Amino acid sequence: MKKPGITIFIIVTLVLVTVFSGCRKNGTSSEKKSFSNKTQQTSSKPAEQPVAPEKNPTGDIPDTQAFVKYSSSQGGYELEVPEGWARTTSGMDVTFTYKLDGLSVKVTNTTKPPSAQSIRTNEVKQLKRTGRAVVIKSIKDIKLAGGPIVRMVYESNSEPNPVTTKQVRLKKDTYFYYKNGKLAELGLWAPIGADNVDQWNRISNSFSWR
Repeated sequence: MKKPGITIFIIVTLVLVTVFSGCRKNGTSSEKKSFSNKTQQTSSKPAEQPVAPEKNPTGDIPDTQAFVKYSSSQGGYELEVPEGWARTTSGMDVTFTYKLDGLSVKVTNTTKPPSAQSIRTNEVKQLKRTGRAVVIKSIKDIKLAGGPIVRMVYESNSEPNPVTTKQVRLKKDTYFYYKNGKLAELGLWAPIGADNVDQWNRISNSFSWR
């Protein structure tokens, strides 16, 4: 026959074990929840903010700048580009750069000609997702020497300098040309404040399909 003292000791021990086990479970759950909240807070990055424009930006294309014709046999287009700029080609696409100035042509296949509305619906969404602090200024249907096109004007930060990490606020004009299922996207960029109106007009008007 068990003694009453032993029975009471066993009951108290079981109660303490149960309470302690419950506290451990609640504590573990709270710790997991706290860790999860910290993880979520750490993973969310703040949106990149526009950098201040340069006060005296370099980037004007000289009025005496010579231009040469560039033709792409794969892309089926040609245009005038500043002579002496560094060129990078990749299939139908090409990029020309000089310091903080640049121009590029990207060709894709599409079933319909672009419109201001279609650019606003499709390209802008992609641009804001992949660009740096993009601010759209205007999107318009316009006419150039080669016919009707769409022109998009926007601002964005440049890529960080690989050495100094410095960024520059850029003005970018993008022109969309269409013909027979092909869409060419001509991009021009320079630091905000640079005066390249005449030169950019020359380049954009010189684009034609071959």
